[in-house]
Amino acid sequence: KSSAGLMTTKPKNEQEIKDIKVSGRMLASVLDVLKKNTKPNMTTKDLAEIAAKELKSLGGKPAFLGYYGFPDVLCTSVNDEIIHGIPSSKKTLNQGDIVSLDFGVIYNGMITDAAISILLDSNSSRDSFLVKHTETALLKGIDIIKPGIRVGDLSAAIQKVLDKAQLGIVREYVGHGVGHHLHEEPNIPNYGQAGTGAVLLENMTIAIEPMATLGSSQTLVDADGWTVRTKDGSRAAHFEHTVLITKDGPEILTQI
Repeated sequence: KSSAGLMTTKPKNEQEIKDIKVSGRMLASVLDVLKKNTKPNMTTKDLAEIAAKELKSLGGKPAFLGYYGFPDVLCTSVNDEIIHGIPSSKKTLNQGDIVSLDFGVIYNGMITDAAISILLDSNSSRDSFLVKHTETALLKGIDIIKPGIRVGDLSAAIQKVLDKAQLGIVREYVGHGVGHHLHEEPNIPNYGQAGTGAVLLENMTIAIEPMATLGSSQTLVDADGWTVRTKDGSRAAHFEHTVLITKDGPEILTQI
């Protein structure tokens, strides 16, 4: 996800904070339903239909549908697919799959973005390790958030976890500001130097999203123009939260 040439995320006012919190709760609720209902023998299109129906019942709008032409409400990326997988009625989930579900919600003009990776009844310790440490990297990055922190501080905190776990860190795709648009400046890479980059201010909202692999960090984009997968065919995991920077530290708006 790149935010090149886009507006910089702004500190949100009181009403915007109320609305983006509602947006985040809706998103968390949809991901929770998906997490409980993702099973072998379903198709990825089934998951998108569950997400669309659930969000409609909550009164939110999907942020991804039609975004630069994306054809669905949900990104469903399986195994060696990292992000932006398009739901398909021809793609059936199997036991042992890693399924990454990335979803965005608009409520009253305020946008949130979050992702989870689900391991389907797998006995693979390597896959469990990948999923666990990718999520840990996200939470460690969030832990250090406070007003005045720099993007590089976050990036370095995420990288430290993934490097220690010896996982591949996807470099071409990054976290980002979020709120009035799905992707806003600054970009938030999952690797970097502490003490560098843009300063993050109180009441800004950002989407932090580590993507890690069991192999190389190199990626390819499928012929569909969307699906990003690992070049070496290794499995990938992806976790993301939208976070509000408060004077007291981070508030996760998309916590399930």
